[in-house]
Amino acid sequence: MKIWEFYQELNEIVYVVDVQSHEMVYMNRKACQVYGINEEEYKGKKCYEVLAGSLTPCARCSNSKLMPGHFQEEVIYNPVIKRKLAVKETVIEDEGKRYRFDLSVDLGAAGWQERTGEDNEAMINEGLRISLMAPTPEASMNVLLEYLGQSLSSERVYLFEEMEDGTYSNTYEWCARGVEPQKDNLQRVPFQVVSMWYQRFQEGKNVMIQNVEDIRESDPEIYEYLKPQSIRSLLVSPLVSDKKIIGFYGVDNPPEKYLNHITSMFQIWGHFIVSLLRRRNLVRRLEEMCFQDQLTGLGNRHAMNEYVSALDSEKSVGIVYGDVMGLKRENDAKGHQMGDRLLINAAQCLRRQLGEYALFRVGGDEFLALCIQIEEEELEERVRSLRADMQSTGVTMAIGCVWRDDGKEDIDRLIMEADNRMYEEKRAWYSLMCQR
Repeated sequence: MKIWEFYQELNEIVYVVDVQSHEMVYMNRKACQVYGINEEEYKGKKCYEVLAGSLTPCARCSNSKLMPGHFQEEVIYNPVIKRKLAVKETVIEDEGKRYRFDLSVDLGAAGWQERTGEDNEAMINEGLRISLMAPTPEASMNVLLEYLGQSLSSERVYLFEEMEDGTYSNTYEWCARGVEPQKDNLQRVPFQVVSMWYQRFQEGKNVMIQNVEDIRESDPEIYEYLKPQSIRSLLVSPLVSDKKIIGFYGVDNPPEKYLNHITSMFQIWGHFIVSLLRRRNLVRRLEEMCFQDQLTGLGNRHAMNEYVSALDSEKSVGIVYGDVMGLKRENDAKGHQMGDRLLINAAQCLRRQLGEYALFRVGGDEFLALCIQIEEEELEERVRSLRADMQSTGVTMAIGCVWRDDGKEDIDRLIMEADNRMYEEKRAWYSLMCQR
């Protein structure tokens, strides 16, 4: 008998989850009652299915934050069961396995039917609170969409952003359990598909469709997008930054009686989502500055170290180490602007011939390509193509190449071996130049 089974008759909500697999291990009688599940139904199911009605692990999962012997305490609003809970959770280790143990005290209902303006404010504040607790803007967005989907009892919540080419792509998505994700199918949607929505957006209004069949004749293009997604009703709202519409977000198939009510809150959520997008863009820019070579756009040495640390040792690896020849002479004779152009041309050659692999500028005139899961013959052919490409663009690069059928050998040693081979070619080139 496990220790948590002593909580079977407790009047508080108790459940236990396998940290590694996310499988439900135990729910006491009170937990089964509150979550509306039979005492045998939860076994073998994932915690996010049973407790959150979700297709994927919860965006705000606390498993990694918990430690044995320490309780984390929090008062939360649970949007699935529409109740406020005082939660205590910790990790228990038993027979070499780790389990998350949760004990919650029910602080009362927070139903939609009797929701007041004050309740709406509390719901909005809770969403802001839990999303801001996430470690990154990306995580904050996922937490917020999950919270909205669960709170609004909807099937799907999503966000579309305008791309540089004027199309719109689904960049974030939350789906309820049993709902087919659509994100991959909704990339680069032409503007004309949503042009009628934008007329309302420009007037500062949301778009509400209570029955998608009502637009079959009036808006056939958007109907052809919505119908295959099993959308019956939706509400979408514009995302506005500096008086410019940068995208929209929406919710699919919420209960009909909530549609008008949701509309009143969407503007507030929209302002917050725009602020999260701004934070995300700033973080991305900072990451680019930290991990990207500003001249060539390739990864820098920091990015290379990160990439190397995550390599799969079971896959073959090809290493191409290159050194641009004559850079100092170009700088001295024609100026640093021409030297920079030489480096940019070298980077472009690498992109054309090895662009699907990881490319880095690791020194002033040195470049590295790490080609994972590549055959030796293909690597040799790519290097031949690289040499021909460089010759046609006026770039001279000494190259050292190494291949292994797996990555079990120390990667730093392989890079050094490629570097040494590159220097052999470099010495031969300078020797030839001296003889002329």
